[in-house]
Amino acid sequence: MSDNIRVVLVDDQALFRAGIRMLIQSQPDLEVVGEAGDGDEALAVVAATAPDVVLMDIRMPVKDGLTATAEILAKPNPPRIVMLTTFDLDEAAARAIRQGASGFLLKDADPEFLLAAIRTVYSGSSVIAAAATRELFAQFSQPAARALPAEYETLTDRERDIFALAARGLSNSEIAAREYLSEATVKTHISRILGKLQLRDRVQLVVFAFEHGLA
Repeated sequence: MSDNIRVVLVDDQALFRAGIRMLIQSQPDLEVVGEAGDGDEALAVVAATAPDVVLMDIRMPVKDGLTATAEILAKPNPPRIVMLTTFDLDEAAARAIRQGASGFLLKDADPEFLLAAIRTVYSGSSVIAAAATRELFAQFSQPAARALPAEYETLTDRERDIFALAARGLSNSEIAAREYLSEATVKTHISRILGKLQLRDRVQLVVFAFEHGLA
């Protein structure tokens, strides 16, 4: 069995898929294991191929990317999903991230950035910086803040301080400089915070902060 990162491409434009496929297949550690032209096809292809990462167009006929993403993420052991969008500040992308997508990419992103994004998401990180998520969410109306879950109360004072800085989009190095800590210590704190709050990555941390009125 190959150790390559297995990718599925979902986009209604065959020419766009062909270009991305050629780019991905040129890499020794990546392979395209399936393609789909709409959300319904995406569900079938993901079920048949069990990819690691899905590149999902937001706007497609038959079933759009948002609906397909929600259905894929509701299944056991889902792949990481990165939304493909034409617009830099896209409300649909914000909704997808709330649903659990690992981030979004502009369709005209540099090839090297797209390849790096696939590897980043596969490694368990988010594909867009927390600062970009914050900016994205700030553009759109937020739902009424939810009550804080009990898990938040388990954070120490130091963890709450670091949570607040991470929710503002600061990187580990920026938090380290501000809090007079090493980057390794900040990384440990972030890992503990994510674990306590049952969040996958820093993008989900920003989502949590916005949804609970902490951003």
